[in-house]
Amino acid sequence: MSFLHLWTLLVGLLCVDSSQNKTQEIHVTCLVGERCILPCLLPSSAPQKLLWFRQDSLILSLSSDLQTLRDPNDSLAGRAALADPTLAKGNASLLVRDSAPRDRGRYRCSARTEAGDRNQEVIVKVQAPIRSLSMELSRLSGFEEIKCSVRNVFPPPRVTWSTEPPTFHSLQPLTRKQLEGSGLYEVDSRLRTLGQKDLIYICTATSPYSDKSWSASYRHRDLRGSEGKDLTLPCFAPSYLNSQTLSWTFSNSDAPKHILTYSVQSGEAVSSQEWAGHVELDGLRVQFGDGSVRLMDPEEEHHTGMYSCVFSTQRSTHTETIEVTISGTGKRSAPEDPSYWWVVGLIVAILVVAVVVMLVYLKIRGGATKPKSDPEEATELHPVKDSGADSPLATGGTNGQSASALT
Repeated sequence: MSFLHLWTLLVGLLCVDSSQNKTQEIHVTCLVGERCILPCLLPSSAPQKLLWFRQDSLILSLSSDLQTLRDPNDSLAGRAALADPTLAKGNASLLVRDSAPRDRGRYRCSARTEAGDRNQEVIVKVQAPIRSLSMELSRLSGFEEIKCSVRNVFPPPRVTWSTEPPTFHSLQPLTRKQLEGSGLYEVDSRLRTLGQKDLIYICTATSPYSDKSWSASYRHRDLRGSEGKDLTLPCFAPSYLNSQTLSWTFSNSDAPKHILTYSVQSGEAVSSQEWAGHVELDGLRVQFGDGSVRLMDPEEEHHTGMYSCVFSTQRSTHTETIEVTISGTGKRSAPEDPSYWWVVGLIVAILVVAVVVMLVYLKIRGGATKPKSDPEEATELHPVKDSGADSPLATGGTNGQSASALT
């Protein structure tokens, strides 16, 4: 046998021996506010003595007469007890109620039994998992930025940003993690917008205790429409998101109002009575990521404001906000202020027709009743006939005398 093989065998024996003498170690993750079991199983059901430690502090002691002792000043006082006080089947596990971040650390279960002493260590991690991730547009800092927020978490998650489509600009978010009095964290991450239209901003939060992550994405649009003219409000889910639910809300300085909710699984849409006659959704398109709605017969006063469209899954949301301005320059006439110009036009047309009829009448009547001239006056006006037969001068008479008298 070579020296190398002998050395390998000795190292293996030492490792096996050390692993047999090593205290068993178990990792447990407790959820904030819930019950948590710290396991400890014994080879016999009747330990002579049982001790539970946190770090090096004794938190529970159980002797053969089943008397327990606890430090009343310990943070676990009143919240920690044996999961099975009878220790049936050797179950010496510790039950911790209403878990909190301060409960994390190293625990040790030490028992003396007929088979000998047994020690077991439990490494406790406490987690307040991410329940939701929200995004919104903010202009409070003097410029436009996207804010990604998560509340009541422990430990604080790692937050990263990306865009769709990808951009060559460097993303430089500002992330703030604040520890609240409850021992939980509030995390806000802000990213200044890049000024590109139709760009989707994606925020991803990942907990250190889990490889599962939450994501939220956001896109903002501005849209203008005319009163009385139908308007399409666009809303499209990003390519990576297979949504389960779509919801629309509206706000114009008041609390957001529910417009409709659509379930992809059931294919049913539930809309509020106030908006039932003003919005129309194509459910078939929603299954392909198109949640656009048609705003019908909009009014400037009631439909100008911020519309929000949200696609959601179990751990992802996509929000699109549309700032809609409805102007009153459309063809709609406000019912409370009717127009009377048609009355004025009608009166003017009637007057014009009356004047024309009167002029025609006067012209016709004037031609029919024109007075005839006096006969004598008409004779004087006639030209004198120059006839040789009838004129006295034609016979050669002079001074009114006849020709016979002259002879």
